[in-house]
Amino acid sequence: MATDSRSRWLVPLVGAATLIVGFAVASLTGNRALGGVVLVVGAAWCAWKWWNVVGPVRTLLALGVFAIAFAVSHPLGKLIGSWPSVLLVAAISAVATYFLCPAASTAEIGNSAGRSN
Repeated sequence: MATDSRSRWLVPLVGAATLIVGFAVASLTGNRALGGVVLVVGAAWCAWKWWNVVGPVRTLLALGVFAIAFAVSHPLGKLIGSWPSVLLVAAISAVATYFLCPAASTAEIGNSAGRSN
């Protein structure tokens, strides 16, 4: 059962890490487009992992959660600071998508990379 729980958290945590790393890359390099590349790659990986497990509707909803979080982090950053904002929306997004995609609790997410078809 613990393995299923870890598998279920994998994609939401990667999504959250994508927001954090994307912001870090943009901040450290001064290149916002490069941070955007991180966001696109991370979102594509999450979509690929979710699609066959939870279907297109939940996948698009989960990606929407992260897109909204990205958008909200900007005005929120003016209120509480950039890093606290990014960390907060990343955490909220991870929890929200964990519950949005309950079928992802199966080991299929972890095993889908090894499939040949």
